[in-house]
Amino acid sequence: MSAHGNEMERQFSTPSHSTGGSSDNSDMGSNYIIDSGFYMTPLTAAIFIGALVTVGVLLITLLVSLTVMLQYCQNRSGGVVEIQKLSFDYDYCKALSMHLELNSLETDGIPSFCKDFAIQYIRHGQYERDLDSTLQLVHNYFCSAAKVDNRREIVLMDLDDLLFANHDYDDLLISSSCVDEAKRLKQNFLLKLYKKLRSCRWPVTLISRKSEVHRNATIQHLTSAGYKGWLHLIMRMDDKMQISHREYFSQQQAALRKEGFRIVGVMSSYMDALSVPSVGTRIYKLPNPICFNINHQKLSKHKFR
Repeated sequence: MSAHGNEMERQFSTPSHSTGGSSDNSDMGSNYIIDSGFYMTPLTAAIFIGALVTVGVLLITLLVSLTVMLQYCQNRSGGVVEIQKLSFDYDYCKALSMHLELNSLETDGIPSFCKDFAIQYIRHGQYERDLDSTLQLVHNYFCSAAKVDNRREIVLMDLDDLLFANHDYDDLLISSSCVDEAKRLKQNFLLKLYKKLRSCRWPVTLISRKSEVHRNATIQHLTSAGYKGWLHLIMRMDDKMQISHREYFSQQQAALRKEGFRIVGVMSSYMDALSVPSVGTRIYKLPNPICFNINHQKLSKHKFR
């Protein structure tokens, strides 16, 4: 009985144990339930936030770079257009001035922007540099390469360059200070040029478009300015006042050759004195602001007012 009782006790205790086991299984099952969201350690969170900040900075940097590049392209395009416009204006003024000179026309019709080119040509020192270069060219030939053989070889100089008889500076330029500077530079240059020719023993003949009635005043002006020792001083007679400048210079050169003179060089800033054909004669076009000789490389740097 005792054994049977024990067996029965085990049977009755099993459901109780089974019930307890079922409870345990229920508790273990609850451990595998996954909640919504995710979990990360503080280090992972810091790395993730740093990555977001880095991406944001890169996007802002890219946006700024694109904006700068776009602005640069716009400015560059605008600069190219401005340079092209200045280049076109320069070419137009150069062609116009050449046309006026070749045809001995007045400068009244020159546009204002062409006058600005001429003013900048003087103010930025290019006019003075061109004068110095011309003086060096004359020295290299007349004082080094070519040697005068006798007094029948002469150099013909335009006297109106010395006297400013055509008033091109006053008609062309709007700044009195610029006019004064141009005249000072040219007067100094011409006196150096004349003295250099004389020091190298070249006879100089001076020729003017002005009337013979101004001879005494002209001689006085030349003497006071330091010009001495010229061979001839040619001025227009009354019967020559109606002919063109080009024809006048042609006739005077022909008359000099007929007298046995050989014209070795002709120097003037005006085309009408230089357009007369002459075999064996060196032609020197002296710098003149009316020709607008501005360097293309400086056009983009100049601001014209």
